[in-house]
Amino acid sequence: MTDHEDDLGPRVASFRELRGMSLRALAAAAGVSTSFLSQLENGRTNASVASLRKIAGALGVSPAELLDERAAHTRGVLRAARRPRLEGALGVEKFVLSLPPLRNLEVYAGEFAPGASTGAHPYTHGNAQEMFVVIEGTVVFELGGERFEMSRDDSIEFLSSVPHRIVNESEAEARVIWINSPPTPDEAHGA
Repeated sequence: MTDHEDDLGPRVASFRELRGMSLRALAAAAGVSTSFLSQLENGRTNASVASLRKIAGALGVSPAELLDERAAHTRGVLRAARRPRLEGALGVEKFVLSLPPLRNLEVYAGEFAPGASTGAHPYTHGNAQEMFVVIEGTVVFELGGERFEMSRDDSIEFLSSVPHRIVNESEAEARVIWINSPPTPDEAHGA
C-alpha cells in the first residue's frame, strides 16, 4: 500500500465523524455496504475508484481530498451564483458558504422573505455551538421559550440542542448568517 492508501481509511472516518454521520448513514448515502465502509476505515480493504468517488460525493469532498490532505487546501473563491442551496422552509433560502476543507465549522447565508420562518414550531439539531447574525432587516429569534427581536448586526450564540425558531415578521426581506461548530449532519438542517 502507498502512503495515500494507508491514510484513506482514517481520513474517511475523520470526514464522516466531523459531519456527525454514522457509519450506516455514510454507507447508505454512498451506496456501499456498511461492512465495506467499516473495513475501509480500519485499513482492512481498499476502495475502487468508483467507490472512492461515491464516498467522496457523500461526504461533500473530492476524491483527491480523501487521498491527500494537501488537496484540501487548494479551494478558491466561492462565487455567490455557485453557492449550494439547501432545501428550506417556504420563503427561506439557505446557502452553504463553507465548503471543504473547512471541517470544524459550517457557515450559511440565509434570506427570509416577509412572513417567512424556519417552521411553525421551534426545532433542535444535534448539540453544536451555533451563532446567528442578522446582516440586513429584522427577525424575531425564539430560543428556549424566549423571544428576541434582532436587527442589523445583532447576533446570538446558543446550542443547537435548545429549541429555536426564526421568523421574519417585518414587511422587508431579512438576510442572515448561521455558523455551526461542529458541522450539522445533513439530515438535521432546519430552515
